[in-house]
Amino acid sequence: MALSQAQRERYARHIILEEIGEKGQMKLFSSSALIIGAGGLGSPCALYLTAAGIGTLGIVDADKVELSNLQRQILHFTADRGRAKVVSVEEKLSALNPEMKIDTYAYFVDNENIDDIVKKYDIIIDATDNYRSKFIINDACVRNEKPFIHAGISGLKGQLMTYVPHKGPCLRCIFGAEPPDRPKGVYEGVVGAVAGVIGCLEAMEVIKYILGRGELLTGCMLTFDALTMEFRKIRLPSDRECPVCGGADSKGDVYND
Repeated sequence: MALSQAQRERYARHIILEEIGEKGQMKLFSSSALIIGAGGLGSPCALYLTAAGIGTLGIVDADKVELSNLQRQILHFTADRGRAKVVSVEEKLSALNPEMKIDTYAYFVDNENIDDIVKKYDIIIDATDNYRSKFIINDACVRNEKPFIHAGISGLKGQLMTYVPHKGPCLRCIFGAEPPDRPKGVYEGVVGAVAGVIGCLEAMEVIKYILGRGELLTGCMLTFDALTMEFRKIRLPSDRECPVCGGADSKGDVYND
């Protein structure tokens, strides 16, 4: 399939890059990604993957838009208050790139439904805000041999890592037992721009994985401190006793082109 003239114009800045070109853009068109969480992390990630021309994007979220979301969840506007987040997201993304196929799932992932969802996509993005969901995503991706991008934010800090099957540690290798979540109704502060930084980095990891270019954050955690503007990359070994992945086949090797 050849690029149309409109596609050549839309993705012109991709096509002229040696690292992408027409072949790479076609890879993006034929790929699929699933974003679990349509909030602070999911919003910038979804925007940039849509703009990049990912062929199919799935969005999972059961929440409705609230006024307190708007400080950081940039896909939702004031007029969206009370609407389902997946409806709000689908509307904005379709307006940005009408060629996109967008799948929406208006429910939360759990151990009963997640396998059926992740099997449909090439790569999974964790854009959730609670430990329980993050570990459900981790375990399902390990079981189904699906790569996924993990991210978390708190206050003025964020973190990011990429799991590729048999290439490095999973979340349980790093954290062991699942940490307790905050009690219901207890919230943590966060600067919206921090969610933007980390969500954009999630999108970049997805694009690199699909293109097979560069080094992924596999076998390491990238941390970000907005107050000092410092990034740190911390090497993370696999746990050979991990009850989920049993340790990777390699000792934290990064994924290279």
